[in-house]
Amino acid sequence: MSKEHLKKTDRTNLVRNPSRADYDRDVVNGIIDATSLCHVSYIIDGRPYVTPTLQWREGDTIYWHGSSASRFLRQIVNKEVCISITHFDGIVLARSAFHHSINYRSVMLFGDAHKIEDGDKNQLLEDFVEALIPGRWETLRPMTDQEAKATTVFSMPIDEGSAKVRTGYPVDDDEDYSLPIWAGVLPISQTLHAPKADPKNLAGLEVPKHVRDYSLG
Repeated sequence: MSKEHLKKTDRTNLVRNPSRADYDRDVVNGIIDATSLCHVSYIIDGRPYVTPTLQWREGDTIYWHGSSASRFLRQIVNKEVCISITHFDGIVLARSAFHHSINYRSVMLFGDAHKIEDGDKNQLLEDFVEALIPGRWETLRPMTDQEAKATTVFSMPIDEGSAKVRTGYPVDDDEDYSLPIWAGVLPISQTLHAPKADPKNLAGLEVPKHVRDYSLG
């Protein structure tokens, strides 16, 4: 397999708007790294389910975590799953209802879910926290054995899948461009606000540097 592109298979071959498909690994990784939220879909007893969770990427592997008591996590060990990640970047307003759309970046990945053994799990959980807020882990109390036991970590190779991206303005019918109807894009972005302190913080605690730096980033 090329290290530059993901596998293109029947289920990753886009039929609807194939020009928006992208199998470039750097494009896929960029979409994954731009958010921690993903949705994992799977089959249990012949019925479909989808679960939102947090993910992080290390190299050509995607990881996600959840409660060890979770029914879905117990059911997906070494089973096939689909992971989707989507960014909603804007509402595209066209001159007809039919051509309204959205700008977005999305990734869909397929593969088998591999449960991480306990010997490797603690380091990956540290990596997860550091992926969320760099510098956070070293400020925390140590994780207990019970907390580690209560958490499951899964991995899946970023091997089979594709990205799909839409950008730009509406694509209207040629004859509609002469109509006196405003068209364009309403951009949407996720905004990070100033930190809000827990009212139960000890008196005199200041916002730590790693939180200030993150909120300014």
